[in-house]
Amino acid sequence: MTTALDYRDGLAVLTLGDDENRFSPDWLEAVDAHLDQVEEQARGLITVGDGKFYSNGLDLDWLMSHGDRADWYVARVQALFARILTFPLPTVAAINGHAFGAGAMFAIAHDYRLMRTDRGYFCFPEVDINIPFTPGMAALIQAKLTPQTAVTAMTTGHRYTAEQALSGGVVDGAGPVDQLVDDAVAQLTPIAGKDRNTLAAIKSTMFAPAVAALAQGRG
Repeated sequence: MTTALDYRDGLAVLTLGDDENRFSPDWLEAVDAHLDQVEEQARGLITVGDGKFYSNGLDLDWLMSHGDRADWYVARVQALFARILTFPLPTVAAINGHAFGAGAMFAIAHDYRLMRTDRGYFCFPEVDINIPFTPGMAALIQAKLTPQTAVTAMTTGHRYTAEQALSGGVVDGAGPVDQLVDDAVAQLTPIAGKDRNTLAAIKSTMFAPAVAALAQGRG
């Protein structure tokens, strides 16, 4: 699993990896380092996976073997969500494949989401794997979805196809996988170039309750 950063007309394209792209500590560190560079050099951010997965979220194997660091790990993941939620540039998640659990939350934290049409599911499976949402994770999802969609997504573990996700307002567009990044570029280009400090302040105000909940850890 290797993250990579490229640029398209001043827009950063951050590839999350070419496997399940789970949030290992090393992955989190690499992504944060890329985001530091993006903040300095780019006009917008697109994230995408390479292959079957956008992201399968938490690295449960690491978490099971490092139980004494669970609070640190959850706080670290939630800090990434908060960073994307209030990022000082416009952001698009190009969901190239499966987005599950924290991987779906990472996508939800973006300003916009585009999803591959021919395969892949968007899902919060927590109810089926007996892992309750933290207050921060719940607040993040509820900040971005309508109340009824949030109820369905969070309490049933429904696996959304691209068509269902689009009709439910989970994503903002859908298309062939080989066009997702191009579509994301087209969406960002007209809105890129806003003042970064102003944009970050607006997002921080819009999502203040979610940001505060994400800062609280597991609750």
